[in-house]
Amino acid sequence: MHDQAIALPWEHNSWLEQVAIWVQEQIEQRGWHMAQAIDVVHQRPWSTFARIMTDRGVVYFKAPAPMFAYEAGLTQALSKWRPDCTVPLLAVHLEHSWILSAHAGVTLRQLTRSVEQIPHWLKLLPLYSELQIELANRVPELLALDLPDRRLAHLPQLYAGLLEATDSLCIGSELSPAEYQQLHDGHTRFTAECEALASYNLPETITHEEVHENNVLLGSGRYIFTDWSDSSVSHPFFSMLVTLRATAHWLNLGEQGPELRQMRDAYLEPWTKFETRDKLSSALEIAYRLGMVNRALSWHQGLGRLSPEIREPYADTIPGWLKDYLQAS
Repeated sequence: MHDQAIALPWEHNSWLEQVAIWVQEQIEQRGWHMAQAIDVVHQRPWSTFARIMTDRGVVYFKAPAPMFAYEAGLTQALSKWRPDCTVPLLAVHLEHSWILSAHAGVTLRQLTRSVEQIPHWLKLLPLYSELQIELANRVPELLALDLPDRRLAHLPQLYAGLLEATDSLCIGSELSPAEYQQLHDGHTRFTAECEALASYNLPETITHEEVHENNVLLGSGRYIFTDWSDSSVSHPFFSMLVTLRATAHWLNLGEQGPELRQMRDAYLEPWTKFETRDKLSSALEIAYRLGMVNRALSWHQGLGRLSPEIREPYADTIPGWLKDYLQAS
């Protein structure tokens, strides 16, 4: 028996009207005024994002889907814990998971789509590592915000559960029966890899899984990390999977080239207080593979309970990450 599909809030006719009322209230409470109607920039299965022009500049509205409702509370918490690298928050509606923030700068993608982006990564990746290290002390608080618990001790069970969600795996089309069997037979090996990664002296913490060029802002000399919906409490190094892959893709660089090696080194430097550089490199190699399963889990979290019609355009994502894991193993 399947769970009933989750309805996305913005499927209701009056939803945008309710948003507009709330946004206007929040803006006017500050003595600001809306200059234009809300401009919906994009509406996807995982969020709606909108831009609002005011007499004090641009502000942004975000509503994560119910599966990522924790993003509102997490953003609010981050604005208190580390306002230096979090969007300037104007208001949060925790019941609806609505987020309203002020303009904070331009994305790295807007800044440059060339190798001139690399020096920015070499500055911001140590900042992100330090943020992860600091928030390792707040794991109970992060879990209390309902972030997914993907700590290494839980991953083997989550892996097994994912393989039981056959509706999301597209066996016979995106994932061959032989590949599915290989994943099934590989549970013992996956468990051993989790235990190997856990053997390094590295704290589990918040893991933003999409630190890429469109989720990092530069403004007033500061780097701001945005879009925390794809986050979990897990191994910190899982973050680097998408960071390295996306940078290689968008800048047309080799994943083993000098630029990405520099990025790896910049990210790992703050972690040398826990392990030697050689051990950190070995841990990153394992985390890079296991992170592919973690990404499959995140996509399943986001899509698994939506209607088949909404899931269909993204049908290759979950099996795609699992195939990548098989190829990397």
